[in-house]
Amino acid sequence: MHSFGTDEYINRIVKTYSDSLLKTAFAILRSTDDAEDVVQEVFIKLISKQPKFNDSAHEKAWLLRVTINTAKNMRKSASKNHLPLTEEIPFSDQNADLLSVVMSLPERYRTVIHLYYYEGYSIKEIAAVLKLPAATVGTRLARARDLLKGEISE
Repeated sequence: MHSFGTDEYINRIVKTYSDSLLKTAFAILRSTDDAEDVVQEVFIKLISKQPKFNDSAHEKAWLLRVTINTAKNMRKSASKNHLPLTEEIPFSDQNADLLSVVMSLPERYRTVIHLYYYEGYSIKEIAAVLKLPAATVGTRLARARDLLKGEISE
């Protein structure tokens, strides 16, 4: 791993995690512009805090956790200030219909669906990232699947 703050380190982090963090923030905020702002803020927090990571999995988990918290804080701040969050789908996806159904789910379900299916995390790993019991994550995932089945069958 490269040292914090070097061009090599920043380039590696941005190339490796930008897309994943952007999609995670978008799953919460439903706005490309806001998601991009969140990702930029997360990278700034990474450089300023300089946390020590055991490995790349720990690094990614930290970045996802900070992304989720920052996105939630932005959403709370926007609702307090009565600012509208735009709803748009930023990614050209062959399964755009499925993505729009996923995005219509409540945030608690969107997040676990995104982390499980799009990021490839296990229930145990999601529980660690979200700081929830694994049983809660499993329940949310099951409920999200049921909601998706109902929406897709219609």
